[in-house]
Amino acid sequence: MSSDIVGPLERAPEREEIERRSLRAFAIESLGPVTILGGIVWAIFQPYRIVFFDHAGKGFYDYLVQPPLLVIGVGLLFALVIAPGLLDDLRSASASASAHDPQS
Repeated sequence: MSSDIVGPLERAPEREEIERRSLRAFAIESLGPVTILGGIVWAIFQPYRIVFFDHAGKGFYDYLVQPPLLVIGVGLLFALVIAPGLLDDLRSASASASAHDPQS
């Protein structure tokens, strides 16, 4: 194989480093989708909890508060509103920790 295809070794350090996500970042990112999935599974296994399927004698409160749908809503809220801020804080904390690390 010719080395012209691969390129010279002197340019190897110039490549961009791929940022690896920490276990904490992965856990924060996955909390929202896992919660949403839990709400969906709950709604599938206990469909009688979803009032839209059975209208008999149900009031506004019964339509408003449906546990599986609330769980899905909380998962969406966490994934779209809370998690991005937590991830930004985690990245800035790790960046400042690596900047102050004397071994780097």
